Parts: sequence; structure tokens; C-alpha cells
Amino acid sequence: MENYIVSARKYRPSTFDSVVGQRALTTTLKNAIATGKLAHAYLFCGPRGVGKTTCARIFAKTINCLHPTPDGEPCNECESCRAFNEQRSYNIHELDAASNNSVDDIRQLVEQVRVPPQIGKYKVYIIDEVHMLSTSAFNAFLKTLEEPPYYAIFILATTEKHKILPTILSRCQIYDFNRISVDDIVAHLAYVASKEGVKAEPEALNVIALKADGGMRDALSVFDQVASFSGGNITYRSTIENLNVLDYEYYFRLTDSLLDNKVSDVLLLLDEVLNKGFDGSHFVTGLTAHLRDLLVCKDPATVQLLEVGAGIRQRYMEQAQKCPVPFLFRAMKLSNECDLNYRLSKNKRLLVELMLIELAQLTSDTGEASGGAPPAHTLKPIASGQSAAPARSADASSAQPVRNSSAQPVQTPSASPSSAPVHAIPTVLEQAKGSGEKKIPVMDKSALGFSIRHTAEAGNAPKPVSQPVARPPETEEDRMFNEKDLNYYWREYANRLPHEQVAIAKRMMNMRVTLSGKTSFEVVVNNEIVYKDFTAMIPSIQDYLRASLKNRNVTMTVRISTPDEKPHVAYSRAEKFQMMAQKNKALLQLKDTLGLEFY
Repeated sequence: MENYIVSARKYRPSTFDSVVGQRALTTTLKNAIATGKLAHAYLFCGPRGVGKTTCARIFAKTINCLHPTPDGEPCNECESCRAFNEQRSYNIHELDAASNNSVDDIRQLVEQVRVPPQIGKYKVYIIDEVHMLSTSAFNAFLKTLEEPPYYAIFILATTEKHKILPTILSRCQIYDFNRISVDDIVAHLAYVASKEGVKAEPEALNVIALKADGGMRDALSVFDQVASFSGGNITYRSTIENLNVLDYEYYFRLTDSLLDNKVSDVLLLLDEVLNKGFDGSHFVTGLTAHLRDLLVCKDPATVQLLEVGAGIRQRYMEQAQKCPVPFLFRAMKLSNECDLNYRLSKNKRLLVELMLIELAQLTSDTGEASGGAPPAHTLKPIASGQSAAPARSADASSAQPVRNSSAQPVQTPSASPSSAPVHAIPTVLEQAKGSGEKKIPVMDKSALGFSIRHTAEAGNAPKPVSQPVARPPETEEDRMFNEKDLNYYWREYANRLPHEQVAIAKRMMNMRVTLSGKTSFEVVVNNEIVYKDFTAMIPSIQDYLRASLKNRNVTMTVRISTPDEKPHVAYSRAEKFQMMAQKNKALLQLKDTLGLEFY
């Protein structure tokens, strides 16, 4: 039986033109070879499986080729090219820095550099995963990398450029490889399928390309896996079954149910997805991506951003026409918030279900169509001046304002009915109708002043002598809160800060703010730099706390601590150990006995 070679190795590019998705970089390298302007050190960095090591090998073979082609490609016929293809070339050396990362390995490499090439013009050293070298090995490599012999060229490859010392970076020409686009991966997979005699549906290849996440090596590995599973006939159904990928059909059905406000169908679909073994987080992430794809289909100018097959693209465009843009914006925000809170939630399924219930009510004006949801505007009848009392005749309702017909005189045991004054308050409906307010005003009972003349006729309505004096309407934001509530939302704000502000977020998490008034609080810091940072953040923190605490009067102040104050600061591990050791001397003895050190 012939030895089987995986597609990632069998179809590995051997020329610059066969490299997929890196046209700009390959053109730059070919021009450098054609003009003879070669640097002594290169750094190829980028994600996995995008062609870094492959381009390094092609580059090394091309500069040693004895008869290169006019377009800057190796001839693959001379002795140097044949030696490279047969893996017996003495001019091209590959070193895996992951397993050869010590100072001794680098010293051995430096000794090899001193020997000039016997055949060809250059000795090329390809060091893969160079970020795995130790700091001492990097330092031992610096001098040789900066001033190598004229015949030595170093090509460093890494997936984590940030781990390489700046002194190394400054000595290299840096080439950043990009992720390969979905279209390029699909085209290359179709080429491989035709060479291997495998039938493949375009939608199936698109799923494989999305699964690869921009890496050609991963795409070819998944292609081999699915081809083995499907017996050489790769279909969309077999691909999603083998890769355990959520079908587009689930999200199309879910979106239709959300638009129709069918909460029960939405919950049953979620249960079906979870019973098939999919994680809730994976479902929410897929829903967010589906809503994003629908949004880009709303505008013909952005349809090109949709990375799906041609057949499914038409279905996306049809469903996008049914979705209002405000619905998509709000749905994306809710699903993204659910994704952010998923890891912290104790009841993850309930979190997803609540999100879906909210989504199902976005296009519903009343609770009837949303599976028992409450009406969106419960105060709408009051705001429009309609009475909740039984219906009256048209003439009576237009001739006099709405009154509380159920108001009865209030009597005390010690007073007779004829002498007791009657205190009645005009209904809230009257106030709402007269002022046009949409919210129910809250009045202080002590500020109400009425004098109502009691008449003997039983049917007469009380006539107010003076108008009531009420406080300005109190909005929903004017709620009382305590210091515990304030600190809770203070830490919640810190958790929502982006990754770029992780330092100030950690500082906020280790603070405890104190109330200096009913709605004002004070933040005490220990230096001028932190004072400026928090002062700049006052508007955004105040807006967040006002919305969270439902109080529009929340005010924040910042000051620097006095010398006799000790504001709460975050301690390092070493500082914590020193404080513990002051209380218990045995910890120092334990540290010395075990030879422990803090890093």
C-alpha cells in the first residue's frame, strides 16, 4: 500500500506563486531577490498555518538557485534545488527553537555559521518558534545576528512577536503574515478536491474555511478529516455533523420565531440545540454572528462582508428584509451582553432563556403576542387622560373633568357626621390630564392643603377651595441607595472596562468608596497620576452609576489622601507575605527551609 501523505504536506507550496493569500509579502521577497537587496535577518510573524515556514523555505531555495526563472522563482532543476527538494542540502538549516532553546544550542549554531557554503552562495538558517528561546539564548545570539558573515542569512519565524526581545526585533526586517480569507481557502480546497478526486459542495467547503479561522494548514487537516468521514463525497450535512457545527437552519428558524414573538417556539428550539450537545455559549456566539450577518445584508454596499456560500447568501438577504434595523441593533446588544455575562452566571441556561424571551418581545407592542409578556407601556392610558372608571355618557365626560366618584367622607369615632370635615384629594388622573405628564406625580401628603365645604345634600361633590401644592414629579432615577449598593455598581463598572484599562480596573476593584452625602461619594487616591486618571473618568462613572442606581443626582469627587491617611491599595504577593510574616515569624523559617522565592 502506498504511503499516505496528508494534504497539508502533499500540497505545500514550492514556489512563491503557489502561496495562498500572501501576495504582498511574496511580491516583496521576489523583488528583493531580483534586485539583490537581501537583508541578513528576517522575522516572519503571524497566526499559525498561514505560510511563514513555507515562505522561508521557498526564499532559502530561491536565493541559492543557480538558474532562477525570469519571474524570480526557483528552477527546481539545478543541483541546489534538487538537494533542497530531496532534503539533503547543506546550505539550508532548520532549527526548532521550542526544543533547542538553551545557550549551548545557540553557541553550536554560531559555530556552524563560521563555515562558508560549499555549493551555492548563501547559508540560510531558519529558526522556527523563535519566541521559545530563553533570554540567555537571545543574548548569546545578538552579536551574530547583528553582524553575521556575508554569506549567512537568518530567517526567524514566530506566532508571538510580543515575546521577542526588542533588541532582536531591531535587527530584523519584519514581515507580518495575514490570516487567509475565506474565499481564498475555499478556492484552494476546491483545487485540492479536484486533484484528489473528491466531490465537495461549496457550502461544505465554506464551513471548513470558517472552522479553520484563517489558517490553511488547519483547513487542509479538516478537509482530510471530513473527506474520510463522508467517503470522498463532502456534503454540507456531513460536514456540520462531523465538525459538530450548528446548522444555519437553527438560526433562521430562531429569527423567524423571534419576529413572530413566539416565546414557546424559541425555548423549545434552545432545548433542542442543548440536547444535541452544543454549549450555550457557542449558541449565543453563533446567534450574535447570525444577527450581524443579517445586518450587513440590509445594505447592498455591505453584502460583500458576508462570508457564506452563494446558496445561503440569498437566504440571508431574504430574511434580512423581514428584520427591522432597530430590532437587529437591540438584538445584537442583548446577545452580546449575554455572551459577556455567560461565564459569570451560576444558572447559564436561565441566562440564555431570559435573553431569548427579551428578544421575542422586541417587535411586540402588547404582551398578547409575546407569550404572556407584560405590555410595553403600562401607563399609556393614564398619560392619554383616559379614565379607569366605568364608561359614562359622551356628554357627561366632556362637560366635567374626571373625578373620584368613590370618595367617601372620613369620620372619626369622637366626631359627629355633621361636624366632621371631609378631606379629599383630587385624583392623580386629574393632575395627569391637566399637566400632560406621562408619569404619575408623587405628592407629599403634608404639602396638601384643602378646605372642602360639607353640604347636607348627599349627592353633591366636594368643591376644593385652594389648589393642592405638590412637589415636582419624582422620576424613576431618584431612588435612595446605600454605600453597599454604590460599591457594588462601582465594581461592576470596573469589570466592564476594556482590556486596555486593566490597570485602572484592578485599582477600582481594590477600592472602597464612601458616601459623603445622600447622593455624593468621595474617592481617595494616593498620588497625582491616579488623581488625574480618575478625574478624567468622572463623567462616564457618574453616568453609569446614575443609570444603575436610578438616581440622577449621584455625584463623584476625587481627592488625594493626606499624609496621615492610608487609602486602601492593592498589595503585591511579596508585600502580603511580609505583612503575614510580621504576625507569624514561622513563615520566614518555612520560606528559608523550602528555598521559596517570590516572582
